[in-house]
Amino acid sequence: MRADLERDGSAVVFATWGEWLAAALVDAGLRPLLGRDWQRYRRTEDAAIRYRFVTSRMIVKYTAAAVLRTDPAVLDLAYKIGGRPFIRGFDQIEVSLSHTDDLIAVGVSRTGRIGVDAEPAGREMSFELLQRHMCTPAERSELVRMSRDRQASELLRLWTLKEAYTKALGQGQRLRFTQFGFGLESGALIAPDGFPASRGEWAFATHPVLGGRYLVSTACHDTGLDAARDTAVHTMLDDGFMGAVEEGLAALLSTESSSEAPSKRPLRPLHRRARGWAALPSESPRDNRAEQGGAGT
Repeated sequence: MRADLERDGSAVVFATWGEWLAAALVDAGLRPLLGRDWQRYRRTEDAAIRYRFVTSRMIVKYTAAAVLRTDPAVLDLAYKIGGRPFIRGFDQIEVSLSHTDDLIAVGVSRTGRIGVDAEPAGREMSFELLQRHMCTPAERSELVRMSRDRQASELLRLWTLKEAYTKALGQGQRLRFTQFGFGLESGALIAPDGFPASRGEWAFATHPVLGGRYLVSTACHDTGLDAARDTAVHTMLDDGFMGAVEEGLAALLSTESSSEAPSKRPLRPLHRRARGWAALPSESPRDNRAEQGGAGT
């Protein structure tokens, strides 16, 4: 993943939350690892939501820690207005989180904003119902000439790309899907009238994952600045700053009220894995839109 990040400026990893659940439940260091999210984790009553929450935060932190070459527990995962996550004190990288069903995907970029969105590949999309709500006139003119099956598949790809782009911008539902579009053949960002809306600073890609069960789309921005290729903590920050971060986290945890450790549940051994790729060159209401600027995760 670090090699992809150094070469291409961005990388995405994904896993299922079930693959990380056993590690989460038996990890004695889970509370310091979650940090500020510990109380939210403990207050979540629905078991499925609680497990997805804890594993998604673990994957974000382990991914960022791999990039920064540091311990996940020293990273402070925070949230901007609207819910967009970021690693406090480490602005050399941007992160994005998406989850749907049992899939969790995390994107990391060192060149600028990044947005990631995932959807089940079998999700039904009706052109008749959605065209006025999510398509530009240029997109509709292309889609109307397609067969019903291809319309559905292209609509799903467009949905994930638009979700990823609005996440990257941090706009969420404030930016309507009809205000921007994508060329169905070129994959380029276009204005509602069909003219190009980007000069190459954005790269978009869509990938099938887990045997084609899900689609994951990415939107990556390149600021054009000479971003540092080496994102390791020890080369970006001095020891004094890192010491202050660690002391601050320790003080925060020591002042929180103590609570029981997560109950251990009988589970089969699960293999933990994560796969990554670099974003390629330009080529419905969600139940979790609040976690990234209201745009879905």
